[in-house]
Amino acid sequence: MEMFNVGKIVNTHGIKGEVKVIKITDFDERLEPGSKLYWVSDDGSITIPLEVDGHRIHKNFHLLHFDGYSSINDVEPLKNGMLKVSEEQLLTLDEGEYYYHEIIGCEVVTEEGEKVGIIKEILSPGANDIWVVKRSGEKDGLIPYIEEIVKQVDVEHKKVVIHPMEGLLD
Repeated sequence: MEMFNVGKIVNTHGIKGEVKVIKITDFDERLEPGSKLYWVSDDGSITIPLEVDGHRIHKNFHLLHFDGYSSINDVEPLKNGMLKVSEEQLLTLDEGEYYYHEIIGCEVVTEEGEKVGIIKEILSPGANDIWVVKRSGEKDGLIPYIEEIVKQVDVEHKKVVIHPMEGLLD
């Protein structure tokens, strides 16, 4: 079963079983009470199903509490694990919206067919995402995900067509 990251447990919080989570999803509802998540160990050898029964934000961290985990001793072993959802739990997105795993690995070409590189990472600094493109023999390119530049996204064939504005790839 393929799994997708939602957050990373970085520490415990207090003594009543809360954990500090760094969110790695655009879907905040994944962290709300009632959500079913999977905890996966660092090395991927252990998977534990969990149900969120408490969520709050404290100092830029999401604090989660899981059903049946009532003390710090219960959640201590969960530190450094990843919280994930299964492929069946993925939401259907609107046209023009994509999951990161669909974009990462796509080949980027210009409208003229010139190869630019492969998308290796996505940054979310503010108003729009920035796609980091690994280029052969050059430093990475940064492509803002905006209509004026990204002209076509074909996740099925792992291909993105861009219209590079002047200076974008320099």
